[in-house]
Amino acid sequence: MMNFFHTLLHPDHEDDLERAQIARAANLLQVGEFQLLQLAYNAWFGRDIPSENVNNLFKSYMFHNEVPHWARHYARRIFALDKSGMLNDLDLRYHRYDSDYRVRAPQGVIRFCAMTAIVVFFLGGMLLLSHMIAQKGGSILPPYFEREEIPPPASPLRERTFHPKG
Repeated sequence: MMNFFHTLLHPDHEDDLERAQIARAANLLQVGEFQLLQLAYNAWFGRDIPSENVNNLFKSYMFHNEVPHWARHYARRIFALDKSGMLNDLDLRYHRYDSDYRVRAPQGVIRFCAMTAIVVFFLGGMLLLSHMIAQKGGSILPPYFEREEIPPPASPLRERTFHPKG
């Protein structure tokens, strides 16, 4: 029972050092442990795991803590790439077994500018249309005043009158 709670509190903790290395390499690639085994098999043998061997590999890894030598080698390669700063966990070759994995990249400045122009045109058009429908309005933007509420402009001469101090 204590092992259960320990696993809940520390799901990344692994007592077996070899399995801990596989788990760490899988975390670096953002894939599952068994998927890392599939990638390691493909890298070592140049082909996918034969379907008749999948269950045996899964049982030996998950239930008996047996880590194949080619998986340890692959994990060391991942650690070396990570240490050198050359590991790209978004590389599609690491996600070849993910059926729904897609890298979403921005489409660029042109698309952003086009969408911004559409939004500005739409909002500006709605603002102009609302002003045209109101007909009596004296201003386009809030606060909205009626034409009768807006005082006439003051005479420029009145504002510039100079009163000398005594």
